[in-house]
Amino acid sequence: MNALLIYPECPETFWSFKHALRFVSKKAANPPLGLLTVAALLPKEWNKKVVDMNVSGLLVDDILKADWVFISACDIQRKSTEEVILLCKKYHKKIAGGGPLFTASPEDFPSVDTLILNEGEITIPLFLKDLKKGYVHRIYKTGEYADLTLSPIPDYSLLDIKKYVTLGIQFTRGCPFNCEFCNVTAMFGHKVRMKQPEQIIEELENLFALGWQGNVFFVDDNFIGNKSFLKRELLPALIQWMTEHNYPFVFNTEATINLADDEELIELMANAGFDSVFIGIESPSVYSLVECNKVQNLNRDLVEDIHKIHRHGLLVTAGFIVGFDSDHTSIFQQQIDFIKKSGIISAMVGLLNAPKNTKLYERLKSENRLKPDFTGNNTDLRMNFIPKMDYSVLIDGYRKVVKEIYAAGPYYRRVKSFLKEYKISQKMDNHFSLQTLKTIFRSMYIVGLRCRGRRYYWGLLIWSLIRRPSSLRQAITFAIYGYHFRKVYNLSYH
Repeated sequence: MNALLIYPECPETFWSFKHALRFVSKKAANPPLGLLTVAALLPKEWNKKVVDMNVSGLLVDDILKADWVFISACDIQRKSTEEVILLCKKYHKKIAGGGPLFTASPEDFPSVDTLILNEGEITIPLFLKDLKKGYVHRIYKTGEYADLTLSPIPDYSLLDIKKYVTLGIQFTRGCPFNCEFCNVTAMFGHKVRMKQPEQIIEELENLFALGWQGNVFFVDDNFIGNKSFLKRELLPALIQWMTEHNYPFVFNTEATINLADDEELIELMANAGFDSVFIGIESPSVYSLVECNKVQNLNRDLVEDIHKIHRHGLLVTAGFIVGFDSDHTSIFQQQIDFIKKSGIISAMVGLLNAPKNTKLYERLKSENRLKPDFTGNNTDLRMNFIPKMDYSVLIDGYRKVVKEIYAAGPYYRRVKSFLKEYKISQKMDNHFSLQTLKTIFRSMYIVGLRCRGRRYYWGLLIWSLIRRPSSLRQAITFAIYGYHFRKVYNLSYH
């Protein structure tokens, strides 16, 4: 059997880091980890080819050779997915669709031959069993959750890993919290299911054997969903492995703000090689946090929590949302002030949207406020519901937030403020490779010579060289991030 596994193209977003990739000679930020796991679940004797359309084009010849085409996609990839389906149908190929997009909206894809929904560890074997018999059903779905201790190692041999900035590993699925707008629990449930430390070590060994060195992203929606297991089992195993292998990887992940409550956990993560963590802050407004049931963010000093995590050596990147029913026009300046005070450099500010199967979606549906506009991209000025605030006022306020936090002056001041506080890990490799030097020179030419606001760039570099030479690499990185953010938000002074 010849299987073609396709990951459709993602549009330019805040998260894509598309405009930063040119500086490091990479094609994409992250690989299609879910699709690589699907590949590992398919029979070993099959001929498999993975096409990540964010890295390379989809060739007709690849389609013609395929017996089955497997497509995995998220909501943000809908347009590209629909184009791929049309192309495959033109050549009369059998298509199997899976992943969050197909699972949330199976009714939108009548031309797909079979839909393998929910978690592939359960539904793919059902499909394969029927395929062997010569007949497959239209839909394979389950209400059960997969046992991650049985999940295979993603088949990274099918990718050219040198084209990516970061490789990925999944440790857990599920989240103990229940934020109204989040579809994580709708897909994966509240119970935190985990792989065993031995599995994670085996995956690290696999990446190491492939010659990878650099960033590894733990893609968990909430890495610290089970703190005791992390502290007792996984992190000690990671520290031991990383020490034995001279720290070849730099880890980053996603977590909730209650990470700040456990300094031992933060220290263990830093010692294991983590250098950054994404946290959903969402809003400085208590009313908005209560509205969306973000209980883990309540009754705490969020700014001090972020500073505490920074002081322990973990960079906090964060998500922010405007458009809650509780938001008033003052929320825009509140968001600006909070981001400045917290020192968060990568502040991913977006408009509230309601993914299918979330509690927010169901509430808005009952209030007859839904619109058929969901794109999965919360930075494209579209919302799939009617907000309480006047839409034009909301958009103007949103643009004000973005402009003020990513204008060159405020942005570079925030970077400098962060670097003064940040504890740089002694384990970080400060060796300047040829690629690092190329990146520095490209940043000097593009950001330092061709962009407005370049005086802030040179000011940061000179300050770093004189005051904190160990932070020069981070300073260059943040300058490149700023360039990307301004391009994404279409600010005129990039």
